[in-house]
Amino acid sequence: MHRNLLPVLSLLLGTAFLLAGNGLHGLLLPMRGTVEGFSPTSLGLLGTAWATGFVLGCIYSQRLVRRIGHVRAFSAFSAIVAIIALLTGLLVDPVSWILLRVVTGFAIAAALMIIESWLNERASNETRGLVFSLYMTVTYVAIVAGQMSLAFGDVTQTTFFIIAGILYCLALLPTAVSTASSPAPLSEVRLDLKMIYRNSPVSFVAMLLIGIANGAFGTLGPVFGANVGLSAVTIATMMSITIFSGALMQIPAGRMSDRIDRRYVLAGLAAIAAASGIAIVILKPTGLTLLFGLISLYGAMSYTLYSIIVAHANDYAASDKFVVVSSGLLLLYGIGTIIGPLIGGLTMAVSPHLLFAVTAAAHLAVAVYAIVRSRIRASVPGAEKENFASPPSARAATPESINLDPRANAGED
Repeated sequence: MHRNLLPVLSLLLGTAFLLAGNGLHGLLLPMRGTVEGFSPTSLGLLGTAWATGFVLGCIYSQRLVRRIGHVRAFSAFSAIVAIIALLTGLLVDPVSWILLRVVTGFAIAAALMIIESWLNERASNETRGLVFSLYMTVTYVAIVAGQMSLAFGDVTQTTFFIIAGILYCLALLPTAVSTASSPAPLSEVRLDLKMIYRNSPVSFVAMLLIGIANGAFGTLGPVFGANVGLSAVTIATMMSITIFSGALMQIPAGRMSDRIDRRYVLAGLAAIAAASGIAIVILKPTGLTLLFGLISLYGAMSYTLYSIIVAHANDYAASDKFVVVSSGLLLLYGIGTIIGPLIGGLTMAVSPHLLFAVTAAAHLAVAVYAIVRSRIRASVPGAEKENFASPPSARAATPESINLDPRANAGED
């Protein structure tokens, strides 16, 4: 078993470098853009552009990978994002950055799908759960590590752009020397919106709305921090707190949703996330204790919603539809992250605190709709629910990561 895991560990190391570079670069751009005086709308478009590229990469990269092979494709995509990281340090211009972010999003999605297909090929029935857990851990830790590296330097210099490029290049090495054979072609991704809505209207609407909320905060949270006078160290800490808070809340919220109607849990979490956002808008906290407390509460609630939504949708879906439903919801989330930064950027042109008015409105809509639907459709009996299992972070998940989930394999069996 340990021998079988060695190729997997090299692939996970490549994933760590790729996501660390992505976490660093994704946080660096809005922070540097704020220093350069870019408008909130322009900074919001950075997130919209990246999410657009990411969704397109999930849908269309399979054809390119099929033509040139996994190793060449991964090398090409990693080189592309490394070059773009360096170019954004040289071309400090909002239009250039927005265009380049589309390409980065596409390349990151394609590179992750290649790694995830490799992992899926190498994971046996006995090791799939372990590989999946390791992948989730690497995802969270690498993104946070990349973000927190900004605490050790000056964002006005080109140093961090170079470091991001180096991290992307380092992602090439473990896969280049890996003994893992090229896996089967990437799965075709199909977005069947009608089927997803018929299966679970709550999951359809809620996933789009939390995509809007998380897309707005994920892109513009650093801009909010800079505009209210936070240092680079504090901003990096703030963004990392939300990720870790969400990760810690996954299991308690999931276990609660196993016992009662998941829509009630979804509504409660969304309502608390909305309340924390409204509190930031009204109180405009200046002390770090209060701000971090509200941000931690926000992260714990908002970054847990994705998992509850996926679990609720799969309660109503046939076991062999797990991949189709989960992949469709993931792309729907991606569409939301395209919309959110644009709305957030427009509102922040009035006041930075209004970013949380956008997230609160989305979360309130989730809470209300979940309660309304609970009065229309009966809940799944407890004995028929699938046990909650936390999926990878939606910030870096692709449809291929869903194939890695042990539940996908169980559905096939």
